Formats: sequence, C-alpha cells, structure tokens
Amino acid sequence: MPETMTSMQRVLTALRFQEADRVPYFLLLTMHGAREMGLPIRDYFARPDLIAEAQLRMRARYGHDCLLAFSYASAEIEAFGGEVLFFEDGPPNSGLPFIQTPEQIARLAPPRIEDAPCLVRVLETIALLKTRSRGEVPVIAVVMSPFSLPVMQMGFEGYLRLLYDRPDLFARLMAVNEAFCVAWANAQLKAGATFVVYYDPVSSATITTLEQYRAFGLPIAKRTIARIDGPVATHFASGRCLPILDDLAQTGTAAVGVSIHEDMAALKTACAGRMSLVGNLNGIDMRRWSAAQAETAVKQALAQAGPGGGFILSDNHGEIPWQVPERVLDDIAAAVRCWGRYPLAWIQGGP
Repeated sequence: MPETMTSMQRVLTALRFQEADRVPYFLLLTMHGAREMGLPIRDYFARPDLIAEAQLRMRARYGHDCLLAFSYASAEIEAFGGEVLFFEDGPPNSGLPFIQTPEQIARLAPPRIEDAPCLVRVLETIALLKTRSRGEVPVIAVVMSPFSLPVMQMGFEGYLRLLYDRPDLFARLMAVNEAFCVAWANAQLKAGATFVVYYDPVSSATITTLEQYRAFGLPIAKRTIARIDGPVATHFASGRCLPILDDLAQTGTAAVGVSIHEDMAALKTACAGRMSLVGNLNGIDMRRWSAAQAETAVKQALAQAGPGGGFILSDNHGEIPWQVPERVLDDIAAAVRCWGRYPLAWIQGGP
C-alpha cells in the first residue's frame, strides 16, 4: 500500500493511539549531518544553514518522519559560560564543571537565550527547517531537564553531595534550571518546533530509585512541563523507565523514549492510552548490523509495540552514534517500509 499521509499526519495519528498508513520512524541523526556536508563536526554545528540542509538531505535519503534541530547537549552548558569539548568522531561534551563550589549557586542566574550564540543557532535552524518542510514534517526541539543538567554543571559527585547536604542550594539550582529550561523550550517552540523532547536520564530507574524520583525528578518535571507551551516527550537516554511510568504519566508528557534493556510489550501495555512509545533500536549494536539483523530488530520492535498505534520506531538513546554506517540506516528504512505498513497483518495474532 503506498504511503498516503505526510510525516506530520503520520506522527500525530500515532500520538493519538491510532494506526496511520504505516508506523512512523525517527532516525535521530545529529553528527551524520557533518559527514553529509563533508565537514568536521565542530564546523558543521557552527552553521544553521548547513544543519538544515543536511537534515533535509538525510530525510530525503532515508524517508524518516522527523527533522532534528538539536546539535549537542553541552550547548546548554556553553550558554551558562561553561566549556565544551569537541571531538572528531563523537558528540561534543561539557568540559570542566563550571560550578566548582556549592556557594557559586547563590550567584547563578539563567542565561538569556538571545545572548547565547550556541542557542541562537538552534533557533535559526528550527526556523529554516519549519519553512523548508512546509509544515509537513515534525521539527524536534530538545531541552535538558533541570534535574539532569547539574551532572554537566557541577559533575555527578558534586551534584549528589549537593542533593543531600545542601537542600537550600539544591532548591536554588533547580529554580535557576527550571526557569532556563522553560524559556529555552518555549523559544524553540516559538521558532517553529513541533514538540519538545525533555531529556531526563537522572530520573531514569537506571540511576534513581522510585522514592528518589518521587521526591525530586517527578515534582520538578511536573512544574517544568506544565509551563512549556507545547507538547512534550520525555526521554531517559537509554535509562530504564518501566518502574516509574505511572508517575511519569502525571507530568503531562505525551510520549516516552524507552530503553533497549526493557521489554517493549510490557512497556506498551503499561503506557496504553496514556503515553506513546518512542524506541527502542540498539544504537550501539547498530554499528555492526547486517541487513538481516536490521530487519530482525525492526520487525521485533514493530511486533511488540506497533499494533494499535501509539508507537514511533527510533533508537533507544535519542541520538544515533557517529559510527553507525549509512548502509545500516538504509537497511532500517527499508525494513520499516516493508514491514511497517498498517494493519501489520504479518504479526501472528495481530489485526
């Protein structure tokens, strides 16, 4: 059956827990755009026009259902005045934490979006993608959660000490980060983003207990997401989330990015009618997949989570590694187009 929907229609149908013409899929490609444009990663991320062009070229090749305006997570640290380290074959990362002592938090203020060139470039990229896609393809924006950002701001050890030893300064840091997160999310929506991905790995069950999530990550997410002026998806960047799904549903998130380390069928059952699933192809193993392995992985995910809608096929981390070859991306795209057409009648017991 030929495709009859635009990517925007297909994704919105899935998010309404309905079956579209086929299962939508996201290839969340950031660094691959540098390869597409023949540039070092650092030079590529400095040019919104090149990022937009690469995103459009890659979508034309692979046929996936999104355009990704995100460049690198440490851009938020850069906006605070922190250091960013660039690499030739991987994502930029934050350097030495800019919060060296808890007392610095008392003087910390959220950066102004318009004063941070690294953030302005993202807004320019979003505007270009929105215009050139004519509203037919979702444009994805990204923010780091206020609860997870401190890992880059002050290092994991320093953050854990703050959390339990200085509740007053922890509350102050969360107030700063929440204000920044809301402003950054809404600026991206105003620039033309379709929805915002709220990355919150520290809240995942891989890192945080249920009791800790309820004490910290959950109330922060509820306060923050309520102030974002558009739909939000929560992603745990490979972290487990099944134990916290009932609580997560209270935040207002529309979808959840899920881990390869949890059973998709169980996740689908737990989320049914409340949140859509995004995931969960293994981005690390993907580096070495043959065409047959890519097809098997795609079919398994489709069989477990595809029937009934409420599912977007993607990788499990939220960013496909630089080392994944283009031929594997071609194989994933081919497998979705072959096996992802609704009503997925090939699934035993399916509709």
